[in-house]
Amino acid sequence: MIHKILIANRGEIAVRVIRACRDLHIKSVAIYTKPDFSSLHVRIASEAYEVGEHPLEGYLDPQRIVEVAKHCGADAIHPGYGFLSENYEFAKAVEDAGLIFIGPKPDIIRKMGNKNIARYLMKKNGIPVVPGTEKLNNENIETIKRYAQQIGYPVILKASGGGGGRGIREVHKEEDLERLLEDCKREAKAFFNSDEVFMEKLIINPRHIEFQILGDNYGNIIHLMERDCSIQRRHQKIIEVAPSPTVSENLRKTMGVTAVAAAKAVNYTNVGTVEFLLDDYNNFYFMEMNTRIQVEHGITEEITGVDLIVRQIRAAAGEILDLEQSDIKAQGFCIEARIVAEDASKNFTPALGKVTGYYPALGPSVRVDSHLYRDYNIPPYYDSLLAKLIVSGTSFDLVVNKFERALDEFSIEGVTTTLPLLLAISQSREFRRGFFDTSYTDKNLPMLLEKMQIYKNKKNKFKKEDDLSMVIIEAVKRFEEDLKEEEK
Repeated sequence: MIHKILIANRGEIAVRVIRACRDLHIKSVAIYTKPDFSSLHVRIASEAYEVGEHPLEGYLDPQRIVEVAKHCGADAIHPGYGFLSENYEFAKAVEDAGLIFIGPKPDIIRKMGNKNIARYLMKKNGIPVVPGTEKLNNENIETIKRYAQQIGYPVILKASGGGGGRGIREVHKEEDLERLLEDCKREAKAFFNSDEVFMEKLIINPRHIEFQILGDNYGNIIHLMERDCSIQRRHQKIIEVAPSPTVSENLRKTMGVTAVAAAKAVNYTNVGTVEFLLDDYNNFYFMEMNTRIQVEHGITEEITGVDLIVRQIRAAAGEILDLEQSDIKAQGFCIEARIVAEDASKNFTPALGKVTGYYPALGPSVRVDSHLYRDYNIPPYYDSLLAKLIVSGTSFDLVVNKFERALDEFSIEGVTTTLPLLLAISQSREFRRGFFDTSYTDKNLPMLLEKMQIYKNKKNKFKKEDDLSMVIIEAVKRFEEDLKEEEK
């Protein structure tokens, strides 16, 4: 068994992994750069080590992280999500150092990290993929235009090494193709250190359905049902639902079998996600495979009762998977909201500040994964995710009601967040009926912004009343103190 794990990450996911380590009585090691000295993951880990003064470089330095792990006697490294979690060279450096990488094997990360290679492997193994091209970098613009005509507009350009909504450009007409191609390549180079891009048919307003997969080192692989991640903004997920309220049992079974087949095609190990696009006619297409734990893993844990972080650790330690596909059954529904430090009313601009008050939602079937605490200063250097609200219910109608209630109770003071936007979504008719796809947020933004303003006005009214009450209370206290002085 593993005895000590270094978490090569920060924030919410580092806290989540540390708690899993505690559950397993495994020592945890946090790393941090100077701006994260007071972060919660540093406070609650068994040990913590600084990896540099620069906000980002320490989290992105494989050699430094491996050195710290060896120095402190860790026998494994958990990469979390983001940063180096899907970096083939990091996973290989960990294994070359004689340590355990808690994730899939390096060669799997390498293959699936390049969307072009992933598409090729899926097609080779009979997995449906969106019509598209190989890499375009060696082709001239006239040839690329011809590909687009053959596929049929609209098309979408994607970075081969992309993720997180970066390196993507939609092209609706030929005259925009060359300009958007160059934009896509520049962004791909900046974020993924490679300007390799390819083209696919743009599926209009699909649903984004992903299947959680779990495997051991001995070829045993199952799926843990699906998550509907269709509510997005700029290709970034906002709300996720498990299972999907509109996927039939027959379609779920077919997509699940396909997801497992995709994983077996690359001899997948540990935890990962197979992502599909689902059109209006229930045709589904492989989009990508994420070779790491997902931000939204919590809703799968809640509906299946399977602790995915614990399972990652156990699989990496060499345990045989003791679950079969027939063991996995949905226990109701679950919804997750990503609460981020952004101002939706100002085109989702990032928000910074000090958390002057933090009151997470509580009550039955409510879970909050977060690294926040009162007086925490939100640094400007990292992802803007502050907390994940996870709500469960026995039916979709009930879970939406609980979700709305929990969002209304949740309060983060001192910094602007997306809580008002999330509450507005929870109250919308389309969401409550399960009628949403990847175009939902853009199509409904004016209505959502209007609902947000009503919510803000209501909160401001209560705040003013609370402030007035405090003024009156303080005045009464001073009056009573003056009376006592006079009596003396």
